[in-house]
Amino acid sequence: MWIKRIVLFAFVNILIVLTISLLMQVLGVTPYMTAYGLDYKSLMIFCLLWGFGGAFISLGISRIMAKMAMGVKVIDPNSATGTERQLVDMVHRLAQAAHLPAMPEVGIYESPEVNAFATGPTKSRSLVAVSRGLLSRMKSAEVEGVLGHEVAHIANGDMVTMTLVQGVVNAFVMFFARVIAFALSQAMRGDRDDRGGSFGASYMLTFVLEIALGFFGMILVAAFSRMREFRADQGGADLAGRGKMIAALQALNGMTQLVDQGAQQSVATMKISAGKPRGFMRLFMTHPPLEERIQRLQESYGTQQVGAFSGR
Repeated sequence: MWIKRIVLFAFVNILIVLTISLLMQVLGVTPYMTAYGLDYKSLMIFCLLWGFGGAFISLGISRIMAKMAMGVKVIDPNSATGTERQLVDMVHRLAQAAHLPAMPEVGIYESPEVNAFATGPTKSRSLVAVSRGLLSRMKSAEVEGVLGHEVAHIANGDMVTMTLVQGVVNAFVMFFARVIAFALSQAMRGDRDDRGGSFGASYMLTFVLEIALGFFGMILVAAFSRMREFRADQGGADLAGRGKMIAALQALNGMTQLVDQGAQQSVATMKISAGKPRGFMRLFMTHPPLEERIQRLQESYGTQQVGAFSGR
């Protein structure tokens, strides 16, 4: 499994590099480093292309990559029977209630973890997948709550929203890392005519600053992701019912040890549960603590709320 994920990760990154490099040539993007210093216009275009390009290419192939990385077996709705039939019918019923323009693909991946995820580039081309562990350990009502949460992610357009947020963060990190690195390298150079050394120092500073700023970017993206999870819980409660959504979260809370915390990030952020990081690592949590999510649902439904997601 790990070898497959590494190979897929390498493939996606090669695809991104080739695609964006070709796009830069087509658009005629000139080098942002000139003999006179930084060309801020070229630098901005460069950072936007690389920041958003990688994020949107990953989004475009997210459904295909999730199937390959997680080994998802897509259920044929025309021949499904038994548990698979019930799962497909449940997802389709929830999707209709959420007014999705097309029914999501429904799949199962072989894993003992108790989890599920949704992915896909658009509301019309989405995938909802559940683990075998979830199906074997959860009651039907709890499964429906989990599926309501995932369908709400699709109805909210969370995959696209998270891609936009990640693209903005990527672009800002790249831009400011290069601007700051150039300024520092020029200051260290002073009046010396040491262009080679200045270039090397700027490159190393850029590398270090991208790592440092990237950490702050990850914290911002994770915080936005946690907000999105609360919204999906609310949407899941509207779709499946408050009791089923709370029951699903309570069941997950009792089985947090059965969560694959090593899953690829693009899939992990769209799962319903992500384990229990502690200490400083809580800043990088893509999901709020399950106890907090349960409490938020219980409090918010003191008065019935409707339309927690944009699909309604």
